[in-house]
Amino acid sequence: MDLRFGDSRPTDEEREAVDALLGPPESSWEGADRSDADLRWARGGRAARDRRDQLLPALHALNDRVGWISEGGLGYVCRRLTVPPAEAYGVATFYAMFSVRPRPATVLHVCTDLACTAAGASELCAAVEERGVKVDRSPCLGLCERAPAALVVRAGASARPAQGGISARPAFEDEAVQAESGGPGAAAPGVGKGKGRRGRSTLRATAVCAPATPDATIRAATAPESAPAEPAPEASVPQTGDPTLTLLHRIGTTDPTSLDDYRAHGGYSALRRAFALGPAGVIREVTDAGLVGRGGAAFPTGRKWQAAAAQPDHPHYLVCNADESEPGTFKDRVLMEGDPFALVEAMTIAAYATGAHRGYLYLRGEYPRALRRMENALARARARGLLGDDVLGQGYAFDIEIRRGAGAYICGEETALFNSIEGYRGEPRSKPPFPVEKGLFGKPTVENNVETLVNVLPILTLGAAAYAAIGTAGSTGPKLYCVSGSVARPGVYELPFGATLGELLALAGVREGLRAVLLGGAAGGFVRPDELGIPLTFEGTRQAGTTLGSGVVMAFDDTVPLPALLLRIAEFFRDESCGQCVPCRVGTVRQEEALRRIADRTGAAAAGDIALLREVGRAMRDASICGLGQTAWNAVESAIDRLGAYE
Repeated sequence: MDLRFGDSRPTDEEREAVDALLGPPESSWEGADRSDADLRWARGGRAARDRRDQLLPALHALNDRVGWISEGGLGYVCRRLTVPPAEAYGVATFYAMFSVRPRPATVLHVCTDLACTAAGASELCAAVEERGVKVDRSPCLGLCERAPAALVVRAGASARPAQGGISARPAFEDEAVQAESGGPGAAAPGVGKGKGRRGRSTLRATAVCAPATPDATIRAATAPESAPAEPAPEASVPQTGDPTLTLLHRIGTTDPTSLDDYRAHGGYSALRRAFALGPAGVIREVTDAGLVGRGGAAFPTGRKWQAAAAQPDHPHYLVCNADESEPGTFKDRVLMEGDPFALVEAMTIAAYATGAHRGYLYLRGEYPRALRRMENALARARARGLLGDDVLGQGYAFDIEIRRGAGAYICGEETALFNSIEGYRGEPRSKPPFPVEKGLFGKPTVENNVETLVNVLPILTLGAAAYAAIGTAGSTGPKLYCVSGSVARPGVYELPFGATLGELLALAGVREGLRAVLLGGAAGGFVRPDELGIPLTFEGTRQAGTTLGSGVVMAFDDTVPLPALLLRIAEFFRDESCGQCVPCRVGTVRQEEALRRIADRTGAAAAGDIALLREVGRAMRDASICGLGQTAWNAVESAIDRLGAYE
């Protein structure tokens, strides 16, 4: 049985938003006026079904234009793409940034996750609401180094997309880039699974306010265009200017909007060496360098690339996971804002090595400046022949399409991300088959995050041996750490693997009264102040009984109530569980309930619920389908066992 929307009809504004993305409907079966021909046969169904992957961009188009997704608007999208309404409704309600109920055109999101809570987010929300401004309490906005943080999103026709397909430039892109790349409706090369369609991301007016005060937040909410400019990306890199930096050396020294400046600082030398080595040579260099994934799983990158490249099924795809939603993580945002061309070059190298001709950059919906910078970088690269049908004159075709996320932590899991791109709910798939065999659109796919890909550039410019000499034998190369919380200089730090936790916190200026350090974010674990000698390597943290994860290092002093932090972590996992598997869907709820009951209890009064927490935690870890449920208990367990919470 399917869901029906009755007599709901789209408004002219909703039609315009969708048609600007998908083009005008070709028949009444897709929403055009009925003609005599339409009475005799149905046309366009197969072509429309092949565009199912346009569902998420179409929902963005509606939400960006009107501020919410009405029954009439959703029904029109369903007709255009021949998607069953029940399925489209399931997708629209899956993402936190969408609403299927009327709401104001301007939405104020205030982060209430760990770093922002410790910095006074609750007091900020209360002060803003007292002055009559509605607040949407949000999970981590990826602005932890400037906590507390707020994001204002305003829908409206001024942000409407230009005619074309999916991922070109925003409406405010400078005229020089439009002229270079053939104008705002320029088409991308037809490479990949018939995905030659490309149009503008439907950007809306946004304003970031961080660190946020009540007055500044209210000003941004009432007039986003008058909000103060964000600090430059280098403000988030306390080491800016340090000549020993490898991954961050261009941030603060190179204009992130200028391709010429990027090339003057060594840009595209790695791609030229990749073409000289050939695909097999590139994979060999990455393998010999010992590069492993920087998202937390630490899978060897060379092995993943080799497995995908060897698959006989074609086409192959490359997906860059830039949907970093782990509370406390913001390194990928800083890389994209401060050195966007590096990611474009790195994706091109990865695609060349693995035989892919189409790449997707799945970019977090809460990152408006990163989106602008990446759109600009793609446009300039296309204009100079660094993307397209003949990259650098080497006869290799490759292009990148940006897909915006819409607020779903689970889409950081690779197969959930594939489902999201394809136009389905972002729910993880069972493995095997693994993505290198059957990934995006059922084809061999390589998925890496931003930091992992950017590491490929120094591997090719320095050489595998020189790169492997950085760090330790088991964890090679440099690593980025997102340091926030009770420190004087929060931000992204780059250190070689092997530095200790204490050395990193000394650089950041840890404050007096340190109570605990959270490694790896909400899915990680706490360590005590007397454990700062832990080496920051994958093997070192494993031996210490904790995890390095994606590089989150969040310090908390004794003014931050530990039970409140644990409860916020439990609320986060309850909210972000996709609900597909019972252990996670039920376990995250039971975990939160138990932590609420013992929030003000200790000792024997809490013993029964702590025993229940351990039982629920083991069930989630052993039986959940993906890493969300498997790690949802980690931080709570470590706080109980290592920090003596509730004793």
